[in-house]
Amino acid sequence: MRKIQFFDTTLRDGEQTPGVNFNTKEKVQIALQLEKWGIDTIEAGFPISSEGDFEAVQAIAGAASRMTVAGLARCQKKDIDRAYEALKEAKFPQIHVFLATSDVHMEYKLKMTPEEVLTSIKEHVTYARERFEKVQFSPEDATRTRKEFLLKAVQTAIDAGATIINIPDTVGYTNPTEYGQLFAYLIENIKTEQEITFSSHCHDDLGMATANALAAIENGANRVEGTVNGIGERAGNTALEEVAVALHIRQDYYQATSGISLNETKRTSDIVARLSGVAVPRNKAVIGANAFAHESGIHQDGVLKNPETYEIITPQLVGVKNNSLPLGKLSGRHAFVTKLEELGYQLSEEEIKPAFKRFKDLADKKKQITDQDLIALMADETRAEADTARLTGLQVQYVSGGRQGAIVSVEQQGESGVASAIGSGSIQAIYNSIDQIFEQQPKLVNYEIMALTAGEDAQAEVHVSVECPQTHKRINGIGVDFDVLEASAKAYVQASSILKKETEG
Repeated sequence: MRKIQFFDTTLRDGEQTPGVNFNTKEKVQIALQLEKWGIDTIEAGFPISSEGDFEAVQAIAGAASRMTVAGLARCQKKDIDRAYEALKEAKFPQIHVFLATSDVHMEYKLKMTPEEVLTSIKEHVTYARERFEKVQFSPEDATRTRKEFLLKAVQTAIDAGATIINIPDTVGYTNPTEYGQLFAYLIENIKTEQEITFSSHCHDDLGMATANALAAIENGANRVEGTVNGIGERAGNTALEEVAVALHIRQDYYQATSGISLNETKRTSDIVARLSGVAVPRNKAVIGANAFAHESGIHQDGVLKNPETYEIITPQLVGVKNNSLPLGKLSGRHAFVTKLEELGYQLSEEEIKPAFKRFKDLADKKKQITDQDLIALMADETRAEADTARLTGLQVQYVSGGRQGAIVSVEQQGESGVASAIGSGSIQAIYNSIDQIFEQQPKLVNYEIMALTAGEDAQAEVHVSVECPQTHKRINGIGVDFDVLEASAKAYVQASSILKKETEG
């Protein structure tokens, strides 16, 4: 069977999701889990875009041992040089160079003629090939590009040294029939003796990203690009977990396989969801909470008699376990560390001590600690180390006239801030107090509460999104606690502190 390569861009295109802002440590944690999942190539970032992106790409380049680490670059020599610097320590480095080729992009964004675009592709792919063995070229907005010109652009890139050609559906415009035919057309008409890897990159604006990616595979693509949980700007990207499971379940049709370890799928999804602050919809294919739930009486009867009646994917296939972890308040440090290693966490001696203390505190309140609890605990630990602020105190009380009052304490860079405020409800009072501490008034655009696990001892997980009134930049925050108000305050403090750093920076 053909082996389909998986190219993950969660840390680059996925981070373009409104409100998502990974720090370097979180990016490395996600990258190592992606490597464990079986990703062939990770697009670690866009090195020239910021110092933080450069540092993250550099850190991932040093941490990855099996997968290729790629950096994005425009057709500009300074971009290529910056990517080269960031990827010098990578065991398997790759550069991803792109330039728009559609008429609307060339005329209004690039202000270049088609001839100038072809000249730039030749010059910069050649320059990149002098520095990288693996060069990928993407004609941005390929699906709205004239076919004849797209062929010229791709041929130019291959002649200049690109061996990976990505055909991006940048605005989610195409459909499976058109997209598949486009790959067939290019593969048939490209003239080269080199082995070329053709790759798909789809956006989900019309809800067809996964279908389009599979159509590309049907028509000769050997690589699929996408993100975990399908996160990304606008409606998101191809959800890689959907493609991986589809190839597995329908091997009879696609006659293709991948290197993805499917039993790591749910764990990978959970880590990305928690660190991105983007919750997975319950009805999400493959990894949603309802993916293996059956409410209809007819369905329940069938599944009890034989799961295959209404289940084509078993929970165990994607790593969904039915049993809780045998960890509790009597569990020792060794068992705790061993379990974390099984979940994909590698902690230094300095990191183990505070994490174990938080685990013991949690175990005193909860009878059994689940995978979800541990992943949430470690996500909080990772974010807390990077944040400059943390909640240190919360008091809520009833005020006359049906109002609520709140006193909040926050520690920032070693200094404590305390504020009190009232509101029409407890949450509003808490958030008004936090706004006073940070001396800003962001717009709260989203607030969600969910339970991490079932049962009366479940922890509450609160997701918030805030928006800066001046820049309209959106930031996500997550808080986890047994008390909903504490979790709500933690989430808002996290989002507010990141927003403060963004606006001051």
